Amino acid sequence: MARKKAASKSARTSQSAKGRRRTAKRKTTAEDKRWSARVTRESDALDLERDVFKSDSPRRIALSLKGSAEASKRRKSSPYRSAMSMLTFYINRAGKNLSAKQRSVLDRAKDELRKAFGRA
Repeated sequence: MARKKAASKSARTSQSAKGRRRTAKRKTTAEDKRWSARVTRESDALDLERDVFKSDSPRRIALSLKGSAEASKRRKSSPYRSAMSMLTFYINRAGKNLSAKQRSVLDRAKDELRKAFGRA
């Protein structure tokens, strides 16, 4: 009797493995390709000022990030680390779409952010 149960159990296992269906690949939508824009907009750590990264002033970008990081109650690390992480994230994800001028402004914003937090 026990032998019969074991045989039927292994038959079911192999049967279900054979009967599995392949799942269709999900098509990538335009929204899926822009996940980094959503992260910048809807970050759980910081509430960013609108178009903060488009500013021509590195100091303004740094002070805005500092204010957002210090005001946030949802961040998991220090305000400095959260602000610098968001700036670095934006630079890395914008990548080749950044003009040389804007890239330079954002790189200088890192230095300004260090100064604003007294880490220069």
